[in-house]
Amino acid sequence: MCGILFTNDPDIDRVLFLNALIEMNHRGPDSPGGYQFYNNHQLGHNRLKIIDIDDRSNQPFTSSNGKYDIIFNGEIYNFKELAKEYDLKLKTKSDTEVLLELYIKLGPSMLNKLNGMFSLLILNKETFELFIARDRLGIKPLYYTNYKGFMTVSSEIAPLISLYGFSKPDEIGIRQYLKLRAFFNGRTYLQKINMFPAGYYMLNNKFIRYWQLPKGRQKNPAEEELVELLKSSVQYRCISDVEVGSYLSGGVDSTLITALARKIDSWTVGFSSMNEFDWGRLGAQYIGTNHREVLVNEEEFLQIAESIIKKRKEPLSVPNEILLYKMTLEVKTKNTVILSGEGADELFFGYDRIFNWARNNNWDLDSFDSHYSYGSHKDNEILEDVLAPFMDYGNPIDVVAAFFQIAHLHGLLRRLDNATMLCSVEARVPFVDHRLVERMAGVSYDYRVQNQISKYPLKTIFQKYLPKEIINRKKVGFPVPLSNIFSDKKPLMDQWLRFNLDTLGIKQ
Repeated sequence: MCGILFTNDPDIDRVLFLNALIEMNHRGPDSPGGYQFYNNHQLGHNRLKIIDIDDRSNQPFTSSNGKYDIIFNGEIYNFKELAKEYDLKLKTKSDTEVLLELYIKLGPSMLNKLNGMFSLLILNKETFELFIARDRLGIKPLYYTNYKGFMTVSSEIAPLISLYGFSKPDEIGIRQYLKLRAFFNGRTYLQKINMFPAGYYMLNNKFIRYWQLPKGRQKNPAEEELVELLKSSVQYRCISDVEVGSYLSGGVDSTLITALARKIDSWTVGFSSMNEFDWGRLGAQYIGTNHREVLVNEEEFLQIAESIIKKRKEPLSVPNEILLYKMTLEVKTKNTVILSGEGADELFFGYDRIFNWARNNNWDLDSFDSHYSYGSHKDNEILEDVLAPFMDYGNPIDVVAAFFQIAHLHGLLRRLDNATMLCSVEARVPFVDHRLVERMAGVSYDYRVQNQISKYPLKTIFQKYLPKEIINRKKVGFPVPLSNIFSDKKPLMDQWLRFNLDTLGIKQ
């Protein structure tokens, strides 16, 4: 939805701050450069208009009592219900105002009431107390630095680099990236810049967790319960005052979301030499969408990648981020909101190779490495560090399930946000509704995988929404012909990861 920037560092002047805010105008081209200043506290906002497109909902937004300002990136899907439940007196039709007035009424506990994706900052203009929060699973990004003892937060890394000139690599972060194509436990590739943790808020300079993935076993959901949860999640994510479309690759996840959403526009992307166009057409014909195919040339792949890396000032996660970006440039001609299928594989054990291993074997770090890692080299120290938050979830299948639901998914969500917001398009992920995630946590392996068929509930309970050919289709990755793009004999993923760091001038 937007890009937010804040600092209370008195050494950052207005011109420097606004220039940094401009670096992420793509996140909010409809109303860029929103700005407020209070006693060295600077709030900046670039707005992409999705809900209540009137200028009255521009940010920074001031509370009805004049005491608080908010900058907010994301969407709160149940904002109308919350406004009614708490009898909020509103002057706009925006979720932003509901968030702010709800905070005034409930304080930090209001986070548990929200169904949505968000990163937000609320400033008390009388006491200068800061409240900062990020959604449960980290759908919307937020980065911060405590440089010189002051708090500076941003929706992207690039503004923080511009404000402070950070350039020293974080050794652990780089090792995480080269081994696992992503960053974990709050790290980035640079020292002094951290990710704000998902499921946390900060108040009085203290981080407080308000949500975590449930532990332990729970019974399998009834068919009606799962249907209602997923339909509700999709319906929520269709709430918009601008046009909504859907990615449609022809896999189970994207086809089901597209069918349940019943929106007219659907999109797919691929290379002429490697694509899923036939499957996307099959799904589109079955559902009845206005379907478009976007082609990416192998010759332009690295050129686009280099441009994005330099623009964002950070490495990309996976090669298909380039395809998502190229497709979303076309999406923007019709839709400002796009639905995507991230999260289904984590909920329903779609990564059958590693989930099958975890179900049938004792824990072994080397085996996890061989089933999961992207970098070809050994680095058990990094693996142990990355897995540490999940080791107390129980047996191997529970550890792997928790790791995928939280850490692996977070990397996919960053990929999606990076690629779409660079095109000024908001991506929404129905399978990452916290109600679905909480309900599926601890549900048995045998419910999710039956007769060696992964995602069994989706393929059976929702079969009327899906062509039989797509239900029976074997899972494939998001295809990118790296062997045609990189000429070195080294492992292809190693070359991709190194290319990203080389483009940033990181030689470590």
